[in-house]
Amino acid sequence: MYAQQISSRIHLNITGSYPEKDTFATILKIKHYMNRRFTFSALLAIVLITMGSWGFLVHKTVHQLAVYELPAEMVPFFYQNMENLVTNAPRPDMRRNTDSTEATKHFIDLEMYGKDAVNTMPEDWASAVKKYSKDSLLKYGYVPYHVVVMKGKLTAAFKTGNKDSILFYAADLGHYIGDANVPLHTTVNYDGQLTDQKGLHSLWESTIPEIEIGNYMLYSSHKATYLKNPQAAIWVAVRRAAALVPVMMETEKQVSKNFTEAQKFRVQIRRGRESKSYTTEFAKAYAAALKTSINDQLLNAANLIADFWYTSWVDAGKPNLSGITPNWSAADQTRLTNELTIFKENKLLENKLLLSKKADVKEE
Repeated sequence: MYAQQISSRIHLNITGSYPEKDTFATILKIKHYMNRRFTFSALLAIVLITMGSWGFLVHKTVHQLAVYELPAEMVPFFYQNMENLVTNAPRPDMRRNTDSTEATKHFIDLEMYGKDAVNTMPEDWASAVKKYSKDSLLKYGYVPYHVVVMKGKLTAAFKTGNKDSILFYAADLGHYIGDANVPLHTTVNYDGQLTDQKGLHSLWESTIPEIEIGNYMLYSSHKATYLKNPQAAIWVAVRRAAALVPVMMETEKQVSKNFTEAQKFRVQIRRGRESKSYTTEFAKAYAAALKTSINDQLLNAANLIADFWYTSWVDAGKPNLSGITPNWSAADQTRLTNELTIFKENKLLENKLLLSKKADVKEE
């Protein structure tokens, strides 16, 4: 997911990964990393091939799961358009190739906002701008603030009753909420590049889910809930994700002790460059050591997406969506009811109903 971001998110990790006595060494390391970075175009090609990211699997999955959590007044419209939502779930990542302002909407480098920023940053945009300046927020990331902006746009779309606008903003809003639930979207050390753990990003959010999704719990009993304070809700998600970062880093180091370099990494040549990535064996061992944390974050993301969709609809005055849900029949309702049963039994994948794993719903 980090095409444009990789070249811009090379900053000093003020707190956390490095003790103060190593600050100068850290600065030298960052400068060395910056000198060796690829051009954007070359890096984009490599990232899209090797990383996959939540955009290729989990972003799509959480959008589908969120649909099942919606109330009866909303679910027919969202279910009828579920394939649209799933297909377009990765769209904000694709915009990075053409929109230079897109990248920093997906993350927040908390360390760059000062010590304990995860607990002290203002939850609203205006106060954050006053404290840090707009330029700083646009540079170091502002995903929780952008989620609130997108929520406003979805609410406005519900008010107009425009089907295409509702689907557009629902898909995009869900994407940014998903990103806010990824731990490495909350830190300057977003790929483990500052702690000699480069590649950790794709390992956590792409490689492991692709390998383990058949073992995941893809059912949540959560029902869409109205958010009295959406700003506070997205910050809860960011803080929860950020709290996982130290464990992720340390767990990788501990698991690595049981692997030789050759066992831990595979080396490939792509476009004339050497590319190193974690092996399947290491990924499985790391996943086991992390226990259910990735699965938990997947469900947390789906639950919060449903909450934001529902809250947007309520704030729009609970508009009747039947007018933009044409040809909804008794057969459609029966199909939805059966699918909800399969969802509750955690058998979507087994019954080939998980759209993110179907050949006709994939990245082009």
